[in-house]
Amino acid sequence: MPHFVYMLRCVGNRIYTGYAVDVAARFEEHRTGRGAKFTKAFPPEKILRQFELPNKEYALRMEARIKKLTATQKERLASGDEVLTQSLLDNLAETLPPKKRKRRRRATAKKTVK
Repeated sequence: MPHFVYMLRCVGNRIYTGYAVDVAARFEEHRTGRGAKFTKAFPPEKILRQFELPNKEYALRMEARIKKLTATQKERLASGDEVLTQSLLDNLAETLPPKKRKRRRRATAKKTVK
């Protein structure tokens, strides 16, 4: 079963990116206010672009990569920039190294001296 990543043009000239198995049905959910919080605040106007991927894992990785792009890059991607598209699709099978977690200091209780 194919999986899709889609880009929507929303009110205020904003771009929303999401994942779905059925893009048309998901668009309708967004349009009627039953989708994401973002699309409730900025209702979608149209589907800009969709990418078909072979499995959910690749689709979610592609979605994450798109969401990290700048607004200008998203506009280029939505308008069909094939070089940018290919760079996002390249190496979807490779996992990224885990982020280093910042160690939190524990608050230590001060001992009171009597």
